[in-house]
This record gives sequence, C-alpha cells and structure tokens, in this order.
Amino acid sequence: MIKNADIHFNHLGTPVADDFDDVYFSNDDGLAESNFVFYQQNDIPRRLQNHDQAHFVVGETGFGTGLNFLNTWQQFKFHLANRQHEENKVQKQQNVNRLHFISFEKYPMKKADLAKALQAWPELASLSEQLVANYPINLAGCHRLEFDYGRVILDLYFGDVQDAINSMSYASSGVIDAWYLDGFAPSKNPDMWQQSLFNLMVDISRSNATLATFTAAGFVRRGLIEAGFEIQKAKGFGRKREMLTGKLAQANAAHSAPPYFAHQPSQLNNVAVIGGGIASSAVLYSLAKRGISSELFCQDSQLAMGASHNVQGAVYPHLQAKNSPHSEFFAHSFLYAKRLYQQLTKNGYNYDHQWCGVLQHAVKQPLAERQQNIESKQLWPNELMHGVTPEQGDKIAGVATGYAGVYFPLAGWVNPPQLVTALFNQAHALSDIQSHFNCDIDTLEKTANGWILKSGKEQFGPFTDVIICAGEHSDRFSQTENLPIVGVRGQVSHVQASEASSKLQTVLCHKGYFTPAYQGKHCMGATFEKNSKSRDITEQDNITNREQLLSFYGQRDFATSLGAIDSAKAAVRCSFIDHLPMAGEWAERSDYICAFANLRLGKRYQYQPLQKPQQGLHILTGFGARGLCSVPLAAEHLIANLNNEPSPLSERVSQAIHPARFIVRDLIRNKI
Repeated sequence: MIKNADIHFNHLGTPVADDFDDVYFSNDDGLAESNFVFYQQNDIPRRLQNHDQAHFVVGETGFGTGLNFLNTWQQFKFHLANRQHEENKVQKQQNVNRLHFISFEKYPMKKADLAKALQAWPELASLSEQLVANYPINLAGCHRLEFDYGRVILDLYFGDVQDAINSMSYASSGVIDAWYLDGFAPSKNPDMWQQSLFNLMVDISRSNATLATFTAAGFVRRGLIEAGFEIQKAKGFGRKREMLTGKLAQANAAHSAPPYFAHQPSQLNNVAVIGGGIASSAVLYSLAKRGISSELFCQDSQLAMGASHNVQGAVYPHLQAKNSPHSEFFAHSFLYAKRLYQQLTKNGYNYDHQWCGVLQHAVKQPLAERQQNIESKQLWPNELMHGVTPEQGDKIAGVATGYAGVYFPLAGWVNPPQLVTALFNQAHALSDIQSHFNCDIDTLEKTANGWILKSGKEQFGPFTDVIICAGEHSDRFSQTENLPIVGVRGQVSHVQASEASSKLQTVLCHKGYFTPAYQGKHCMGATFEKNSKSRDITEQDNITNREQLLSFYGQRDFATSLGAIDSAKAAVRCSFIDHLPMAGEWAERSDYICAFANLRLGKRYQYQPLQKPQQGLHILTGFGARGLCSVPLAAEHLIANLNNEPSPLSERVSQAIHPARFIVRDLIRNKI
C-alpha cells in the first residue's frame, strides 16, 4: 500500500517532510530555484524550439509538491504563446507542441497538504488548482493526468522510483529528454541517490538527454559518470555554490520488452478508424490531441449502435485479490476514464450520468469468500474499493437488500451513446475529422502508397494506418479472420420504476446489474449467451433478467414492486479467453511463427526479424462488458506507442494486452 508523507509546515510556511527532516523547496524562493536549477540548466527553452519530436519528455525523481512540474508547465505555456508570434519563421526542426512530464513519488502528499503547500505560489494558482483537482488516490503505478486538452501530460508514478522504472514499458531508443534529479538532500535520503537509480535513468534516456540537480555531492557526480553521463559543475542557485549538470551522448539501447512484444512507432499521418463505439471515439480523441488527421468509418447510421448503445452502463473496475496485470490494468484504466469523463463535462460536452458509486453484493457464498479475500489482502485503497456490512450497504443503497459486499465509491453509471458522442465531439473540436456513416468497409488492401479501404465499389485512402475498433466485427477482414474473438450476446431490460425502487441511490451488481431509476426506468440485466453475434430482442431474456433479480432480492420491496418491462437492448460483448482486450499493431501469425521459431525449442535468442506484411494495421477490441472503464487508457497506450511516446501502461500490462500474446503462448507451448 502507498503511504502518504507525514509533513508539517515550518514558521515560514514551507512544508517539511517529517521522515527526512528536510524541506520540500527552498525557504528563500522555491519557484525561482526550480526554474534556475531544472528548467534553465537543462536548456529547455532552446530545445523546445529545436527538437527532433513534437513532444518533449521530462523525467523527475521526486514529485513532492509538484512545484517543478508546475513551473515547467507554466514555462511551456509561455513557449506556446511566444511561438504564435513567430509562426511564420522557418524552423530547421519541428517545434515542440506537447509537454510530457514523468515523475515518481514514494510518499505522496495528502491532497489537503498539497493544496496548502502550493498556496505559497499565487502566480501558479490556475495551474495548481488543476493539479490538486486531478491529484490521484494512493494507488501504486502510473497515473496519467492530462491538462490543456492533452497538450500537457503528467505521468505520476506512486511507489519507489527504481521499482517504477523497472516496471515501465519503453523502446530501445529511450523516452526521457531531460532529467530533474530532485528529492530530499542525499544526506537526508541516501536510499534514492544510488548507483542503481543512475543506471536505470540511463536505460530510459534518449540520446543527448540532459540532467540537472541541485546537489554537487561527490558520490552523486561519480555515480552519474559511472552510469554514462558526462557531468559538469555549474554555479548553484542563491547561496548554493555549485550544482551538477550532465548529458548522455548515446542511448544505451536497453529496452523493456522482448522482440515479440515490442511496439514500433508508425507514421500516423492519416489514420482510418473503423468502428462506431466507445473504442473508436477514444482513438479519435487520442489522435486529435496530437493533431493527427483521421477519418471514421462506421457501418451504422450513427455512433454507438453496437455494444455501446445501452441506456445506462455501469463504470467500475474489475479487481482481484492479487496485484495481477489484470487488476493493475482495470484499476488504472478506471481512474483514467473517470478523469476523462469528468473533463468532458467541464469542457461543455454533456452526457447523462451519475457518479453514485457501485455496490457489488455477495449474493452467493463463493462471491462472499472472494470479496473477503480481496479485502484481507488490503491491496486497494479504500477510495477505490472497500468492504461494507449489510447495514452499511443498505445505507449507501437507500433500499433494503440484506447483503454485504464491496463498494466502489468513485464509480457510477453513464449513458453510453451520449458519452460516445460527447467524446467524439471533443475530438472533432480538436481536429477536423471526416466521418463516413452507413459505410460498411468489407476489404482492406495494402498498397505501395498506403492502405485502401473498400466498401462495395467505393474506396477510400490511401491511409498510413488503419485501426480496427469494430467489436465483434473486427474479424471480418481477410487479414484479421483468425482473430480469436469470443462473442457473448447480452440483453438488458428496461423496467418501469416503482415508488420503492426509485429510492435506490447506487448501482447494484449481483450476477448482473441493476441501476438507479433514470427517466422513470431501471436497466436490469444482463443475459450471457456465448458464441452469438445476434442483436435480436427476445421476450425470454426479459423474463430471465427479472427472474435473476428476484432470485437474489425476491423478499425486497424495490425488486417485487417493479412495473412492466417495456423495452430492451441487445448487443454482443466482444472478448478474448483471458478477459483482456487487444491493443497494438496487428500480429500476423505466419510472420511470428517464422521469426520466433526458436521459442518452440525453449530458446530466447537467435530470432529472425519480423517481415510485418500488414504493417500499419492495428487492433483495439475485446473489452467485453468493461469497455466504458478500460477503453480510454488502452487507446492512449496504442496511440502513444505508435507516436513514439511514453506509454501509460507498465510493461507487464502492455504484454498482457499485446495482440501477439496468444501466438507467443502457443509457440512456447510448441502448439504451432
């Protein structure tokens, strides 16, 4: 579990860490020191105007109050404003238009302490308020926070910095352009200033990465040199005589993934997105934030006619009693999705929703035992999930149920079609997206000029990349016909609310789910019919949904007093056998078998290069019943990798959702 920092404020109002007996920033002028030591000594102002990528990545070894991040964000805003006056000047290299800040914090401040500490800098108030509002809960791992419509990204890792870097997913070219080697003084916090950390910094640094740190301690200088940095002493800030700066001439070609799970960047000049649900809208949004042009191809007459068309969809994470890749993925995906959906409403893109929490009832003994096991492991922050007694649960629900369970206080429900439209409209506001509705793409063809999409006799393109987000239809193309999709049909019934049922204040989950009243009705369901792609509505499924609810709550007024079922929705949940989605470049089976044949022999070396006959084709599908929770972060992971940016997912999660995972598994087991 992540432990908050214990702090107090000294007589000057400066926060002091009790465990390290050190201040978080200078008593004199912490903001000026941050700007001088880190921003200026890394030569960032000049580099933002002469960089080889459209994004610039800063790495920081101690987040603390976030002062370094806030100063860098403010300076970046000045850079963008000044560039408007110079936009007619010819640049030898592209100007940076996105700031990516990666920071690590083992003992995060409490939100109240953070807000109080940042009051010292009224000139940063507008930025500080946004940081505090988005400050994450105490969950270990990477929290991706986005500001200024995605032009500024903060990947805030909670946990030990070395553990966090070891968990990261990165390419051999590295990800960090400039390091802020911060934290409490080496004499106060020697555990952080270690050779092993300096070596890890080199592993994830790009060629010509720089560093700056306030200290000039000899063992720090020697350790950085041993790791591979060229180090110089520079004049320190204020009363400090010296500080250190450095540069890494050449990335050391370290990488986090074996070749069969590596991600390669793509051109992403003009992208075709196939689909019409939450996945396609999330991809379009991730592309639009980066200024990458795209076109949408949807076989339906409007958005969200497939699995995203329910009236109310519950949004909550699926957590296990172990810190598995599955749990890590869903926990962080949920928190990212919640921040994104809240930001949509702040930006004026409205959709019906209610963050009323989700109560998962222990309706059967095996489920009760599972929930008790999760609770006993204490892996998850109470703000994310905690157990409740029957009395506590009924108080939350507002109705009598009689069950204990677990409660997700940050969760709730949304109207999926409205949400998909809101996300699409936000993407369209950032980048002009050409949309093709009633356009049933039946053929994908790769040519020398790019990908061509065909719908009957009509064709579109060429495109540098194609991203398939078509749910259960993602296997319809010749290239993807072997996609091992498991289709599970589900029907949700809309039942008229009663006076008793209208008192329900949270989403109830049992074997299915039951929502608070919305427009005079509840959503009740859903059925599970495996290996079916039918969307037909059946009366028998309505009967099944009511019987299932009554089997658990048959003695409770809210369930027995419900009115008639007057409508229903049916859709197909697209999933895979491991209950995780796919997000990444399409993996051609025959290509992998040839390149990684040695896996059959138990060898992890002497591979052949992939030929990638379908290069530029990507997949994002298989989210099952949890797309509203997990799609946005998976889409961000996909586009970040293709755009050569840091991924928000750990390496183990990246591998768990990699499109090649089943092929690699079968090669290792010598089944193909």
